[in-house]
Amino acid sequence: MEIWILFGLCKLDIKSILDKIPNRYPMIEVSIRSVFDHLGAELLDLPGASCCPAPGVFRAFHIPTWLVIAARNISIAEEIGVNPITGCNGCYGTLKDAWYELEHEFELKKEVNKHLAKINREYKGNLEPKHIVQALYLDMGLDYLKDHIKLKFSDLKVGVHYGCHIVKPSDKRPWQGEYEAPRFLDEIVEITGAKSIDYKDKYMCCGAGGAVRTAVKEVAADFTREKLVNMRDVGVDIIINCCPFCHLQLDLGQVEVNNIYGNIIGEPFKIPVIYITQLLGVAFGMDPNSLGLIKNHELSGVSPFIPIDPFLSMVKEQLI
Repeated sequence: MEIWILFGLCKLDIKSILDKIPNRYPMIEVSIRSVFDHLGAELLDLPGASCCPAPGVFRAFHIPTWLVIAARNISIAEEIGVNPITGCNGCYGTLKDAWYELEHEFELKKEVNKHLAKINREYKGNLEPKHIVQALYLDMGLDYLKDHIKLKFSDLKVGVHYGCHIVKPSDKRPWQGEYEAPRFLDEIVEITGAKSIDYKDKYMCCGAGGAVRTAVKEVAADFTREKLVNMRDVGVDIIINCCPFCHLQLDLGQVEVNNIYGNIIGEPFKIPVIYITQLLGVAFGMDPNSLGLIKNHELSGVSPFIPIDPFLSMVKEQLI
C-alpha cells in the first residue's frame, strides 16, 4: 500500500532518521525534506528499511513479529548512528513503543536479538525513535523556528488534528504532561501567525485508526464526519495534521463523507488538508513548489482529493 523509505536529519545536536510517505503522499515527503534542509538539517536515507510494521495490524495479530521487525528497522538507524525519526504517527507509535518495551524488558530484548542474529543484525536500543514534531518542538525549539519565519498569516483559522499515536500511551511519549489536551502542535501552528481554533472533540481519532478504515469504511467515515462538522461549526479555513494516514482520512475521507452522509451533512465538505511542514515552509518564505503545494499534473485518483486552491489563495492574500 505504501512504500517505506526512511531518511534522516542532523541539526543542532539532533541526529535522526525520517520515515515513509513517498508512494501515497510524495508532497508530504518533499515538504519534510525541504523544511528540514531549510532548517540546516542533513538528510540521510536509511537503506533497506521495511514497514514499521503497522501498529494496528501486526501488533494486533502477533506482537513478537511486530517487535522483531521494528527492532530491525531501529538497528539500521543504529548502524548509521542516528535516531530513527518519522513523519507518521503510526510508525512513530510502533518504533517508540517497541524501543520502550525492549529497553524495559531485558529477556524480551534478548529474544528479539536471537532472531535478528539470523540476519547478522543486533538491536542495541541506544537511539530513541522520534517524530518530526518532536524534533521541531523539543529538539530545535520554537525560538529556533521563529528565527526562520519570514511571512506571517494575518487571518488564517486552523483546525489542528493531532492523531492518536503521537500522544498516547503517555508513559512512552515525551510531551511532559501534555497528553489529555496537548498544545505543542497548536504552538507550532501559531508561530506562523495562524490561529488554532479549538473545536468539539478535538482529540478524537480521525476514524482510520485500528484498521477501522479497512474493515468498515462507513464507520470510519462517520468518525470523520463528526470531526469535520465540529471543525466547520467553528469556521476553520484549513486542517493541519502531522500524520499521512490521518491526512488520507481527512482528505479522501471528506469525499467519502460527502458521498456516504450527503443527506445529513448539508453542504459538502471542502476543507483543505495541509501537513504541518507545508504550513511552516510557507511561513519560512519557501517556494510552494518545494513544499508539494503546487499540482503539476492532471492525474486523477491521487491527492489532494479536496482542492487546496483556497489555501493557496489565502497565502497570496493574507501573508504580510
